[in-house]
Amino acid sequence: MTRFLAAILILPVLLSGTVLAASAAKADRVLVLKHRRELLLMHGNKVLRTYPIALGFHPEGPKHREGDGRTPEGSYVIDGRLPASHYHLALHISYPNAVDRAHATALSEEPGGAIMIHGMPSWFGRDDLQFAADWTNGCIAVSNSAIEEIWRAVDDGTVIEIHP
Repeated sequence: MTRFLAAILILPVLLSGTVLAASAAKADRVLVLKHRRELLLMHGNKVLRTYPIALGFHPEGPKHREGDGRTPEGSYVIDGRLPASHYHLALHISYPNAVDRAHATALSEEPGGAIMIHGMPSWFGRDDLQFAADWTNGCIAVSNSAIEEIWRAVDDGTVIEIHP
């Protein structure tokens, strides 16, 4: 009977540890599906978490030049963090890459930069977001609670794939 009671008392501790370990899993890839307005944190082929997003104010097609209001498409990495962003927290994306720079040069344009995954502006009070419109200059916006989770789940150097 003592072993049975010990098993009953230990089981919740083991289960809670398993849940904590699963929720603290690090993503090894970020997948952005522009057409679905979703950001997925991935570990291998497993989706860890999905978030609604807002994109640049001209979301169709890849970013070609500074000021075009488009969110880039392609493969990049998370290459920096801004803990004091005007948008709560921000993770910098390595746009432009060599292909982006070459394309902009061929158009005699600047490719732009400062593309981030970020939260909401400091004046914005709500955090229960289902975005009604795309509003950024090309960044990927999520709620403040989402960027806090993404911030903890994604290390610098993590690949981010942005698909049409």
